[in-house]
Amino acid sequence: MDALYTAVATANGREGRAVSSDGHIDLPLAFPQALGGNGQGTNPEQLFAAGYAACFASAMGAIGRQEKIDVKDASVTAEVSIGKDTDGGFALSVIMRVELPDHLQGEAGRDLLEKTHAYCPYSKATRGNLPVELVIE
Repeated sequence: MDALYTAVATANGREGRAVSSDGHIDLPLAFPQALGGNGQGTNPEQLFAAGYAACFASAMGAIGRQEKIDVKDASVTAEVSIGKDTDGGFALSVIMRVELPDHLQGEAGRDLLEKTHAYCPYSKATRGNLPVELVIE
């Protein structure tokens, strides 16, 4: 792969800070309350969800332009869950909830989501590594 852009960020754990090299991200990090933390900062799952949702929506726009499908009224919500894995560690799972306009309900919408999932760089990175469920709303 020839890199077109490289994002650089530094973090020092779930109870510290995350800072991007350009300074656009400078966030306190904290465990969510559900994991015993105080919830007074963002967490890696939220950051991953935001990135995946944005990337998937952009990928859907690219597929829409390619296929001559209007997707301007679509929106994507990523739900990233963390839980115990079978080996005693932790694992992630994702539900991508995509709100589609009426003209994309049914088979047309499902086809668009499958093509988007095949095209999206985040989907490619997660494929075979964690479960991703696609839900049309």
